[in-house]
Amino acid sequence: MVNLPNALTLLRMLLIPLLVVVFYLPWKWHALASAALFGLAALTDWADGYLARRLGQESHFGAFLDPVADKLIVVVALVLLLQRHASPEFALPTMIIIGRELVISALREWMAELGRRARVAVSGVGKLKTSLQMIAIVVLLLFPSEVHPVLSAAGLVLLYGAALLTLWSMIIYLRAAWPELVRPAALSHGAGQHKPPPGS
Repeated sequence: MVNLPNALTLLRMLLIPLLVVVFYLPWKWHALASAALFGLAALTDWADGYLARRLGQESHFGAFLDPVADKLIVVVALVLLLQRHASPEFALPTMIIIGRELVISALREWMAELGRRARVAVSGVGKLKTSLQMIAIVVLLLFPSEVHPVLSAAGLVLLYGAALLTLWSMIIYLRAAWPELVRPAALSHGAGQHKPPPGS
């Protein structure tokens, strides 16, 4: 279970508390260190998937853990940055990105229960969104607005671009799942096989 790709994914998760600690360190180079840690996490995100395919080490454990690690470190980084950029302009793309992750995670879990997980597999737009999102967060971590206002503003523009791609990819996934969303529950799950719990 703990092969090289999965070890890289676990490393990405271990970087999350370290990122939080470094972000709040009262040192001059904490911005550089924070950006470097997040950049390392982004590299492991690319490397673990590539190595899993290249080495033939794809696994159910890795398929579960990889998106969890991705979402955790992005959400944590955005929450940290929202404290630094406490403004409606920064809160808006942050809410869009985090909200989309919640919606798509729930959608994929539900589609997996129906045995139709492939319909909401990662798309090209989703991959582009992830790349732009990672770049934006690195720029925002590296260039605090009080020291580098222009570069920080550029990072915010990139984050808005990622948020727009986030909405676009969400629409793509929802359109792919729409036939199942509007199908009666008895037809989707089989009569009497599965009923969602009240309030779920």
